[in-house]
This record gives sequence, C-alpha cells and structure tokens, in this order.
Amino acid sequence: MAFEGLTSKLQSAFKKLKSKGKLTEKDVKEAMREVKMALLEADVNYRVVKDFINIVSERAVGVEVMESLTPGQHIIKIVNEELISLMGKSESKLNTTTNPPTIIMLVGLQGAGKTTMAGKLALHLKKHNKKPLLVAGDIYRPAAIKQLQVLGTQIDVPVYTLGDKINPVDIAKGGIEQARKFANDYVIIDTAGRLHIDEELMNELKNIKSIVNPNEILLVVDSMTGQDAVNVAEQFNNLLDITGVILTKLDGDTRGGAAISVKAVTGKPIKFSGTGEKLTDLEIFYPDRMASRILGMGDVLSLIEKAQEAIDEKSAAELQEKLMHDGLTLEDFLEQMQQMKKMGPLKDLMKMIPGLDSSKLGDVEIDEKELAHVEAIIKAMTRDERRNPTIINASRKKRIAKGSGTRIQDVNQLLSRFEQSRKMMKQFGDMGKIGKKGKMKFPFFK
Repeated sequence: MAFEGLTSKLQSAFKKLKSKGKLTEKDVKEAMREVKMALLEADVNYRVVKDFINIVSERAVGVEVMESLTPGQHIIKIVNEELISLMGKSESKLNTTTNPPTIIMLVGLQGAGKTTMAGKLALHLKKHNKKPLLVAGDIYRPAAIKQLQVLGTQIDVPVYTLGDKINPVDIAKGGIEQARKFANDYVIIDTAGRLHIDEELMNELKNIKSIVNPNEILLVVDSMTGQDAVNVAEQFNNLLDITGVILTKLDGDTRGGAAISVKAVTGKPIKFSGTGEKLTDLEIFYPDRMASRILGMGDVLSLIEKAQEAIDEKSAAELQEKLMHDGLTLEDFLEQMQQMKKMGPLKDLMKMIPGLDSSKLGDVEIDEKELAHVEAIIKAMTRDERRNPTIINASRKKRIAKGSGTRIQDVNQLLSRFEQSRKMMKQFGDMGKIGKKGKMKFPFFK
C-alpha cells in the first residue's frame, strides 16, 4: 500500500520529540531534516517539500505545547494540518451542469488506466442514482473499444461507439446527442493516449474539448510513476487546463509522492483515487483522510463507508441478535465473510483502524487463501450441516473434504474452532490482542 515507507519514517522522526517540554529551534530543525528526507524519498516534488518544511518550521518553533499534547503530538498536528492544506483542504466534488448531461472527458497517457477508470467512474455514478453513458473515443489502441464495451456490460451501463474509423471528435459529439436522446445525465468520454505527450495527441484532445465543452477534464495518472506523474499532470494542465486528477494504483508499491505533490504543482485537485483492480475500487479523494493515513493515524471514516457499502444492514442486525443469544451458525459466518471480502484485502482494512501501528503490519501474515479454503469447506456442507455442525460425523467429513478440495484435518480444524470463533466475534472490539505475536491468525485457520 502507498505511503508505508513514508509513514514509518515520519513516525520515527516524531518519536524523538516525545520527551521535550518545549520545542526549540534546534529540536524542530532536526525533526524537519528527517521529515524532509522522508518526503523526498517518497518522491514528493522538491519545491513542494521545501515550501512545506518552511511553513511547518515557522509554525512549530518556540510554540508552547498545549497541556493535552506532547511536543511530538504538537508537531504531528501541524504536519497533519499542512498536509491537508497541501492536498486540497477538502473533498473536491465533480463539476455538474444544470442542463444535463454533465460531460466528463478522461485524458492521460497510454497505460495509466483511463478505460478501466471510465468503467469505475460510471459505476460510482450509478451507485449514486445517476444514469451515465460511456463513449468509446479511443480509436487507436487495439481492443480499447471492446474493453469499454465489456466493462459497460459488467456494470450494465450503455456504451456509445462508432467504431475505429470515425474521427474521435464526431464520436464525442454523437455520444452527447445520444445521451440527450435517452436522458443520460452523465457522459464519460474515454479518449486516446500515447506513450508520451506529443503534438498530435494534444491537438486531438484540444479539438474534442473545444467542440463538446466538457464540465470536467479529468487527468488519469499512474501514481506508481512517482514524480513523473506530477510532471505529466503539469504538462497536461498547461496544454488543456484540466479540472482535476484521478490517481490510479494507490494500492500498489508506490511511494505516494504524486498524491502529495500534484495539487501544489498544478493547482488542480485530486478528485478520485483507484485503490485496486476491481471496478468497485474507486474512492473519493479526501485530503484529511489521506493525511491521516500518511501519518499512521488510520482512516476510520473510510472504513465505516466501506462497511456500509458492503454489509447489508438487515443481515448485520440479525447477526448481532444471534450473537447475543449464542445462535451463530457456519451459514451466518459464510455470509459475513463474503460481505467482508467486498470491502477489500484485510491487510489494507486494518491500516484504517486508529491505534494500530501500520509500520508493524508488514510482519502480520493474513493469508487470503486460507479464507478461500474456509469458504470452500462451508460451501461443501449441506444446509443442515452448516446450521448444526454437531451432526457432522466421520463419513460427512470425508465427503466435505473431498467436495471442497481440502483435507479431513482441515474440516476437523474448522469445526473444532467454531466455538472459539463465536467467542471471538462477541469480543471483536478488543483490537489490542491483534497481531501481538507479529502473525495474525483467525480462529478458523490453522
């Protein structure tokens, strides 16, 4: 996940201030030297780092620390506030029109993930009761049109295309006319990219912009390219006057510098971030929540939102009732596990929990394959067996193991730990027990 290295280095710098009663210029200077190196190693733009360090230093030197805060916490408070300011202060919503459709033009280099992002954005709008139309404007990349059509089918969103022999400007115009005809309130235009910025690409994009007059020109950039992503954003902004940025692959092994730098360099906000390969892996970009993640303070609001999206309220209430009366079954567990999977990888979710040291989660082993094995075993059971595991005898265990592609020992292990799991779920709020041994194991797992 992004920022792991940066978070660890920042926390290390802040810990050295714990015993200080007042922040002297020397204390701040030493801490800021470490913060500066951490930011530069995270590929944050040098000019941005320089200005950031000057502002934080000026605010921190000689300031009396509040009674409720340690000097380290006081510095974190200042850094947190300045990070939020650097990344845009608050959520930047999509520009819309009072005369639909709202037109969104996606631009960027080839390989940044524009086409997939078009599908993610359409699904996001659909979840908010909008009626989007996808327009296939990339006529150059092989299979780009087909890819968008497949995505449209997956999310049940129409795709407008005139093939790969028509001028992209005419395709964009036709898409908007189609949207007006069928009352689509959003049009998302997927445009062509190149391996690098060239005159031909930019002229085509300028022509589309001048004809369709989009409400949004969103630049899709690959955050894993680090400082190059910021450079690309700056060039596209100079040539097209973009309205915002979407960062992709923030879930990957990226240092995170683009997220911190791009708003300061271009003046244009980050509006969304791609956090995985699934079409549901799109997040609204909240500067305050991202600053919290960077500083290792968790992101409980995003965690709650993920849970609300993934977990059915009625079934959650029913599960709580069963837990209170000791009536949890393997059928219930299977349903809840399937809903949890919709929220994303467990390791990433844990990093959103305040109080957990994200720098130590690298030592925590969460084997997603074990979840799949447990799911397979439960699915291989009959309904009666799931609801009343006590009826599972030796012959039933043999059948379940064969049906799930696991061993009889695995079935025995799941059953023997079932009672333990019920107790654990009742006490799930006790997060302090998690990961003490550096290796997380769920009660169902060996």
